[in-house]
Amino acid sequence: MARRPRLEIEYCTQCRWLLRAAWMAQELLTTFEGELGEVALRPGRGGVFKVRLAGRTIFDRARRKRFPESKELKQLVRDVVAPGRDLGHSDRPRVAPGESATGRNRATARKKAAVRKMTPRTRARRILSG
Repeated sequence: MARRPRLEIEYCTQCRWLLRAAWMAQELLTTFEGELGEVALRPGRGGVFKVRLAGRTIFDRARRKRFPESKELKQLVRDVVAPGRDLGHSDRPRVAPGESATGRNRATARKKAAVRKMTPRTRARRILSG
């Protein structure tokens, strides 16, 4: 049997990022319970937030100047541990505001966008006029 990889999340204790690291670990454990051998939280300092898989850094907050999104991290892990696996909604592209998969939803989105652009007074008049 092949050995399952270790995932490590190094987080900054000075910045109090333990909860963020624990939440990411829980998300990854839930998604990849059969593919990961273990998930470890490693305390660090100096603003560090790194995610390593099998000893290789797959995300570094300092380099990217932001935290990873859950969806993004799941895709990065999946690409290593289960490349052919479908992640369901985590694999689907986000729909831009005003766009949707069907024409009916697109029309509804346009109407809602038009209402959002109205002033509160105009919106109230429209509601009252029926």
